[in-house]
Amino acid sequence: MKKYLAALAILALPAALYAAPGDMNVATFLAKADALEAKGPMALFSSDIGVLKAEGQAAGEAYRNRLSAERAAGRPSSCPPKGTKVNSDELLAFLRTYPATVRPKVPMKQAIGDYFIKKYPCR
Repeated sequence: MKKYLAALAILALPAALYAAPGDMNVATFLAKADALEAKGPMALFSSDIGVLKAEGQAAGEAYRNRLSAERAAGRPSSCPPKGTKVNSDELLAFLRTYPATVRPKVPMKQAIGDYFIKKYPCR
């Protein structure tokens, strides 16, 4: 009976809580980022900092892998300089360019790719 109740409790959790890093959508990412910003200095004690960091790292890694395959095929979708780091303020501003109705449908893995394509187009 305890196992059954535990399984039900897990199934009742929102998908964002147990989704793999990189699977979070833009709407959820922005909501968490906004909530952290509202906390001010107290945000440093929030576990959501780690969640957002892991999300960003997983999405970035997914894009690096995709870009590597694209380069090998001779068709890179973006051309960032080697060692490029993402500025969090720029990224958040970019994420806000998605219309609110679209944000829940765009995974962070796609959003990071879109960010690099826009910021570092191949010339």
